[in-house]
Amino acid sequence: MDAVCEANTLRVLDAFRGNRLSDAHFGWATGYGYDDAGRAVCERIFADVFGAEAALVRTQIVNGTHAISLCFYGLLRPGDKLLYCTGAPYDTLRRVVDPGTFADDGAWIPGQARNEGSGGLARNDGPDEGSLADFGIGYLQADLTGEGGFDWDAITEALQDPAVKMAAIQRATGYSDRPAITPPKIREWARFVRAKRPDVILMCDNCYGEFLDTKEPTADDGQGGAVDIMAGSLIKNPGGGLALSGGYIAGKRDLVDKISFRLTCPGIGSECGLTFGQTRTVLQGLFLAPRVVKDAVKGAILCAKVFETLGYRVFPKPEDPRSDIVQAIELGTPEKLCAFCEGIMAASPVDAFVKPVPWDMPGYRDPVIMASGAFVTGSSIELSADGPLRPPYNVYFQGGLTYEHAKIGIRSALEQLFKLAEK
Repeated sequence: MDAVCEANTLRVLDAFRGNRLSDAHFGWATGYGYDDAGRAVCERIFADVFGAEAALVRTQIVNGTHAISLCFYGLLRPGDKLLYCTGAPYDTLRRVVDPGTFADDGAWIPGQARNEGSGGLARNDGPDEGSLADFGIGYLQADLTGEGGFDWDAITEALQDPAVKMAAIQRATGYSDRPAITPPKIREWARFVRAKRPDVILMCDNCYGEFLDTKEPTADDGQGGAVDIMAGSLIKNPGGGLALSGGYIAGKRDLVDKISFRLTCPGIGSECGLTFGQTRTVLQGLFLAPRVVKDAVKGAILCAKVFETLGYRVFPKPEDPRSDIVQAIELGTPEKLCAFCEGIMAASPVDAFVKPVPWDMPGYRDPVIMASGAFVTGSSIELSADGPLRPPYNVYFQGGLTYEHAKIGIRSALEQLFKLAEK
């Protein structure tokens, strides 16, 4: 981890130096933002760090789901199909792709009529929300194998449909128990799909995965293993805990240009859009991100080891390869899930006196409990824990700007679980 952190720090520093970053870039612009030099240099730096031709780094992108959605809407057209190769996308993205419905066991079934009386979505369940399905864009899915690997036969079969224009993967675990997709596996997938269908756009949801490896998915490996486009959130790994908001998209220039027309409008694209004085914090966060991510991963490994020792099922295991900062623990009961989150909240620097409770978050099927006493609200690179209230009641622990804080948070979560056991 130290070696990866050092290599990534040098990569970030080289991008700063190569683009001649100056204090003058930290000034404010107003109006349309045509002359926002800070925005321009920030996007060149992100592109260089990620080994991409171009990037969008914008405060107007509200979260990772928004950034990923922009890629879909910017690149897909009516009659096209999106192929997900890592099973169902993350909860909040399912409404973007196809609202569908849910089976009695909680499984998401895209492409079926929604039924309020049999597990239909509970919130904003209108027939015309602007999903891809509403625009006549189809969806196909290749589930992962039982071991968490790609189902090459299923992907091959799906690619035989000439309407498939984009193949996508979700790098991180999400609210599941599958392993995160490692960089070597991402590159293997990219080469496989490109060999079958060189016309298909390769897209990666890179949330929680930045700086876990010395190369990002968009970086050329010399063997055709780079994806064409990827997206993520600035209040996760790449913001280093300092970015106040925003998201990024990076990849091939022509694709980034098309997506920029969805971000603003045709004819304007990336030429407008203020950064509202965030350039300094975004770039300073990027500079610190390799070290912050390293400490978050160390905290995740410690969390896995502690709870494995106590007899809980953990994934990934302490010794497993890591491709995101998330550590999942199967707690088994809603009471334990809530107690764990209470412990994390009690160890937070902000709102430590608040008791987290489950609630119906927009975009989620089940009530979700979240503990995030962060300087940046909702930041997942700061110490946090969350999980949906559904069996087997997994909690997802992530972040910690320092390893020491992650360690304190783990101890606090244990204290709450011990108190629950004594009742």
